[in-house]
Amino acid sequence: MTTITFDMLSLVDKLKTAGFDQRQAETVVRVIADAQGELVTKDYIDLKFQQELSPIKTDLAVLKWMMGILIAGTLTLVLKALA
Repeated sequence: MTTITFDMLSLVDKLKTAGFDQRQAETVVRVIADAQGELVTKDYIDLKFQQELSPIKTDLAVLKWMMGILIAGTLTLVLKALA
């Protein structure tokens, strides 16, 4: 997975400007940095989705072929009966 980078020092400064003390600002930035490892990207979700759908797509392809053969067989029997 990809990581999102940001300027930690700049964020600490912005938090201090907003009223956080040094320790609070550093803690918030540390929590954000640690949480980045647990982020899920759209590419990761798309890949997992494709992996889960792959067997279903295969099953559907087999079912389509089976239905085609069944319809063709039925049509052949109907045409033989009418001839």
